[in-house]
Amino acid sequence: MIIPNIHWASLNHLWTFIFAAIAACLLCIRYQKKRAAQHLLVGTHFEFLRNISPTKQIVKSILFCVGFLFLCTALLRPQWNKSEETIMQEGRDLYIALDISRSMLATDSQPNRLICAKEKIKRLVKKLSCERVGLILFSGSAFVQCPLTSDYAAFFLYLDAVDAELISSGTTALDQAIQQALTSFASVPERKSKLLVVLTDGEDFSRNLSDVKEEAAQSHLSIFTIGVGTPEGAPVPLFDHNGNIIGHQKDSKGGVVISRLNEEILANLSADAGGRYIRATENDDDISLFVATVQGFEKEQLAERKHSRYEDQYHYFLFISFICFVLEWLL
Repeated sequence: MIIPNIHWASLNHLWTFIFAAIAACLLCIRYQKKRAAQHLLVGTHFEFLRNISPTKQIVKSILFCVGFLFLCTALLRPQWNKSEETIMQEGRDLYIALDISRSMLATDSQPNRLICAKEKIKRLVKKLSCERVGLILFSGSAFVQCPLTSDYAAFFLYLDAVDAELISSGTTALDQAIQQALTSFASVPERKSKLLVVLTDGEDFSRNLSDVKEEAAQSHLSIFTIGVGTPEGAPVPLFDHNGNIIGHQKDSKGGVVISRLNEEILANLSADAGGRYIRATENDDDISLFVATVQGFEKEQLAERKHSRYEDQYHYFLFISFICFVLEWLL
């Protein structure tokens, strides 16, 4: 006889066996009390109690306990007959580029542009389905913080590691973010849908943005931009080593620098690269609009994943439990 390797799918129901143990104890106590009462009435002459059989009482109690035990076991969802399934994962590849230049510390988006952008990214990723996402950080230069992955939990760990300590003192160069995305997508040239969304305030000091846009068009890279901040702008705070504000960034004449959202350059960039410009809002309308637009792009096969599956067998235990309860009732 082959004993199956049982897998339990709902071990969180183990607590039900406590009730089975309590029921068994109560039945034993009940049986002892009945025996004591019968002994007081007839002593050892049980033949005078024609309608009462000690053996029958024991059998009924055993049937009830076994039925209850198998019922509790069925709640644990026993499974066996393991099989392997191949799941085809389809989706799109999306790189998210986050501006980490000093201007992203401006507070015209609460609590500041950087934190606002990070929260937007989290909500954006949570609304996606079956997409691979990667994270690019950029200011004057760019680097991949998280490569393309469908493991969103790992992606969030990389995103949470981005804080004010990573803020660069340099200027912003959008061409570096796009170039980094192109370099990363070069490893999967067969992809039809190559998507890049850039979250930035639009301040740009690129040297060859037009050339990079042309290269993006040739590589079929669609670029979306999400503007963080306001056209009215806000001063850029300066911090000491303890994270305390010690003033605001000033220009060569000693005036406070006001960082403003540059929507024009972002709108032009997206229009030239087959994407769309969206201004960040306080609610999730911007995220919903972006996700709806992304879903219009063709899905592709990303990977094949092996999935182990067990067959539920709890019905056998329920059947035995039912038979025990029926027999207990008929006796």
